[in-house]
Amino acid sequence: MTDPVLEEKDKETIASGPVTAGVGATLRSLREARRISISEASQRLKYSVRQITELEDENWEKLPGGVALRGFVRNYARYLDADVDSVLALLDNQIGPTAPSSVMAVPAGPARVQGDAALPVAHEASHRPWGWFFIILAILVIAAFYAIDRGWVPESWLVFDWLKAIANNE
Repeated sequence: MTDPVLEEKDKETIASGPVTAGVGATLRSLREARRISISEASQRLKYSVRQITELEDENWEKLPGGVALRGFVRNYARYLDADVDSVLALLDNQIGPTAPSSVMAVPAGPARVQGDAALPVAHEASHRPWGWFFIILAILVIAAFYAIDRGWVPESWLVFDWLKAIANNE
């Protein structure tokens, strides 16, 4: 039993020649085969619809390069249950190597320093743990009110009338 629609489709495929699918077309076809919309994929992967569209359209200049692109493609391929290694190999063949370069050890030997400019400067993080500051401050305030309530603080130290009222249990 043959279906005329399938025969026409096969004729179009044969007439068009060999199909070379890139990473974007492959991922799009996998997404469409699983009947997942771009917005569903966007919500699940936490990537914007624009980023997924640009990837599927293979607009590489509008996407981050290198390791970031590789991670994006890896996450998208995992989400679509694709063979991640094959998709990453296809990506590398299409746009060049995106894998992180290996870090090579510097041979041991005397270090040559040519002024302060050659030394890397490590900066400390500029944020401070403000949460701990507020927790400690709250504990100190609670301890002060407890000491005033128990009468452990001399009344001459209490400069506000409302603190004296707390000390006298009024």
